[in-house]
Amino acid sequence: MKKFLLIPFTLLLLISCNNLVDIIFPEFRDGSILEGTTPIPDFSKSRMEGVYQISEGSEFFKDKAVVKWVDPDLLSIFCEKDGAYIVLRGGVSGSSLLFEGTWRYSYGTETGLVRLTIPADKGGTELLGDSTANFTVEFEGNFGEGNDQPGKSLKINFTRKFSSSVINRDFKIVAHRGGGRNSDYLGVSENTNDMIALAEQRGSNGIEIDIKLSKDGIPFIYHDSDINLRLVQKSIIWGKIEDFTFLQLKTLITLKHGELIESLDEMLEYVLNNTKLKFVWLDMKSGKDDMAKVIPIQQEYLQRAAAMGRDIEILIGLPTQDKVDQFLAVPNFKDINSLCELSTDIARQTNAEVWGPRWTLGLQTPEVDAMHSEGREIITWTLDDPNWIKSFVQDGDFDGILTNYPTAVAYSYYVQ
Repeated sequence: MKKFLLIPFTLLLLISCNNLVDIIFPEFRDGSILEGTTPIPDFSKSRMEGVYQISEGSEFFKDKAVVKWVDPDLLSIFCEKDGAYIVLRGGVSGSSLLFEGTWRYSYGTETGLVRLTIPADKGGTELLGDSTANFTVEFEGNFGEGNDQPGKSLKINFTRKFSSSVINRDFKIVAHRGGGRNSDYLGVSENTNDMIALAEQRGSNGIEIDIKLSKDGIPFIYHDSDINLRLVQKSIIWGKIEDFTFLQLKTLITLKHGELIESLDEMLEYVLNNTKLKFVWLDMKSGKDDMAKVIPIQQEYLQRAAAMGRDIEILIGLPTQDKVDQFLAVPNFKDINSLCELSTDIARQTNAEVWGPRWTLGLQTPEVDAMHSEGREIITWTLDDPNWIKSFVQDGDFDGILTNYPTAVAYSYYVQ
C-alpha cells in the first residue's frame, strides 16, 4: 500500500543541529468527504491535467499551478512559492469531483489540509462525460494552516494543456536518495522504500539511491560511510557500515524513522511492483569493488522489467575514477547501462548511456550538444535552488535533473 503524504502522524518532533523542530502531519477531524464516492475514471484524469491560474489563495501558492496525476492514485498540484505542492485523493459524487489531502512547502515545513471540488457546472459534467467540446475546469474549496481545518479560500482555474514540447519529451525528474533527505522532514527515512513511496507524488519519475556492500557481499542502500545518528536511531553497533554483515545491519540497526536497512534486491523489487518510476540511478558509494555484486542484480531487474512490459532504465552510476576503473575491468562493460559523472571523455571511454555533470559547471551547451550528437542523455546533479532550476529547465538542453526538491523541478518543467 502506498503512503499518502503527511497523514501518518499528527505531530512529529525532530532534532536537527540541536534545534527542536515541530513537524505537523495534519489530519481531518470530521471524517472524509470521499466516503461513498466512486473512483475517478482514467480518461477524466488526463483531461484535467494542465496549467492553471490560482485566483484565490495566491498569497500562499503564487499565481500559477501545475495539475498532474504523477502518481496513478493521487493528484499532485505543483506551485511556485517555496516549492509548494498539494497531494490529493479524489472521488466522484454525482457529476462533481471531490478531492482532499494536504499541502506543504518543499523549502520549509509549513503545511495544512486541503479540500477541493470540481463542481458539475465548473467542468465536472464534461470531465465525466464523452463530450469533445471545449470546456473549462475550476477547482474550488478551502485549505488550512497546520492542524486547522480548511477555512481559507482556494480557487484554481484551468488555462491551458501542457505544451507539446513538454508532452513529447522524456524529461527525467530524479529524486535524490530515493525521494528526499532526512533533513527535509518528510516523516520517513532517506534511501528507503517508504521514501520511494512519496517520490512520485512529489513529482519524480526517477530516483537516485546509494549503494553500499556489506561484509558478506550483499549490496544494500545507505548513504554515509559510517553508522551515525543522522541516519539511525541509537544502535548497539557503531563504526564503518560496510564492516558488518547484512544480517547484522538488518537486525541491529533501526533507521531514523523506524525503518530497516534494505538490500538493493528489496528496493528494486519494490520499484518494479509498487511504482511507475522510469529511471533508477544506482550511485555506487561503496569503498569496495562492488561491480561483480551489483551488475548482476541490475541485469536481473532489467530483464524482469522487460518481461513485465515496464519501460525503465536502471543505470550503474560512476561518480569517481576508482569506480570507473572498477567498471572498465568488467569484461562486457560496454554493454552495461551506466551513468558517468566525470568528464565527457570518460563518458565516452565507459560507453555511458548518460552523462551526469555537476550543475555548478553551468549549462555547458557545447558539451551537451556533443553528448547528444553521440546518442547520450545528460542529467545534471544535484540541483536544488529554484532560480537555477528554472534557468536549467528553460535555457539548458538537459534530459533531466537530479534534485532534493522534485516538486520545484516539476513546476518549472510542466509550466513551460
